[in-house]
Amino acid sequence: MRTPELLCPAGTLEHLETAFAYGADAVYAGQPRYSLRARNNSFKTVDTLATGIERARALGKQLYVVSNIAPHNSKVKTFVDDMASVIELKPDALIMSDPGLIMMIRDKWPDQPIHLSVQANAVNWATVEFWRRQGISRVILSRELDLKEIAEIRERVPEMELEVFVHGALCMAYSGRCLLSGYMNHRDANQGTCTNACRWNYREVQSTHDQSGDLIPVQQFDPDANAREILLEEPNRPGSFIPAYEDEHGTYIMNSRDLRAVQHVEALCRMGVHSLKIEGRTKSPYYVARTTQVYRRAIDRAVAGLPFDMGQMDELEALSNRGYTEGFLRRHLPQEYQTYEQGSSLQGTQQVVGQIVDADDRTITIDVKNRFGCNDPLELMTPDGNIRFAIQRMETREGKSLDYAPGSGYVVRIPRPEGTPANLEYSYLTRILNQER
Repeated sequence: MRTPELLCPAGTLEHLETAFAYGADAVYAGQPRYSLRARNNSFKTVDTLATGIERARALGKQLYVVSNIAPHNSKVKTFVDDMASVIELKPDALIMSDPGLIMMIRDKWPDQPIHLSVQANAVNWATVEFWRRQGISRVILSRELDLKEIAEIRERVPEMELEVFVHGALCMAYSGRCLLSGYMNHRDANQGTCTNACRWNYREVQSTHDQSGDLIPVQQFDPDANAREILLEEPNRPGSFIPAYEDEHGTYIMNSRDLRAVQHVEALCRMGVHSLKIEGRTKSPYYVARTTQVYRRAIDRAVAGLPFDMGQMDELEALSNRGYTEGFLRRHLPQEYQTYEQGSSLQGTQQVVGQIVDADDRTITIDVKNRFGCNDPLELMTPDGNIRFAIQRMETREGKSLDYAPGSGYVVRIPRPEGTPANLEYSYLTRILNQER
């Protein structure tokens, strides 16, 4: 039984601090030019990255820098010069996928540890062994592997560290290698600018063939038309049509469910996986807090020999999600991976209503994010544990009594619940929702 590293996403320094507060062993961050997160990424300067690395080091934690794009010549030209100042900071590893860029790093900085990105699509033990011989210290395995395949790779290449994704968004393509976003609106997923076009809300438009054999929209509904050849129209782009050929498996524009593999943490610990990874550099700090807290406890329980707590599945339902799947860790029918009914996330069983900004022995001060009121069922989420309660009163900072906090922009005080942990830094207040999923 190995105690794996818990690796969490850091799109900003706030994400980094939150992840460490809730029990992460390491975080990963990347400069937009060379990683697959060009948007919502605050690590645009070396100074910001330096701050993150210094903070991780002070806490005895790790920070890995992501450089995993599929680069064109223009980025190859600037790569070594741009990376010199990053390597100077001594990141714990670079996460890379392109053999050419890996070669350049090995030539210039042979002692820099490199982890092979999931973007490289390592799906078998021979590939893992190949990269071991190139001096790679860890392989992030493709999400398309099942538990038996991971175990076999671990047995056949025991010298290689293995990392496995356990939570977050899945892609319609092999680990991000998708051209749909680039085809639709010229924003290349492999350069970090994916618009998630696979999840847009499309409308079926009946079609026919023109003289050249191309599909064109019909002006009037024809009950005799071939229903298997349709056009899709996105509401925000009226008049722009995409052909979609449907067969017995459905259409080829897919909306994947989100990965949730907390129930497999024990199995991954037993087979000796070195790192369990949570996806989500563009998600909120609350998402980082909730997922880190749940997976930290799952790892600790597994290593201690305690049975899996099914309540952890419910805790992750608190987050907005696209419906959960175990991914490919266990094989299922195709409909277990995809959701065909909608493209947007479902609201979770809890809603973030505020972030704790101050506290004393009697009160907690809340920076309000969403409306909540007296007698609402609430949960205070903290790095040292969560408690559920309801309040009968709240007030403004000036002491004016309120029945409810209207929403973002307000700051209110509530009575400090009994049993509140001492540490309220990076803590959140959520409202428990009564709804069917």
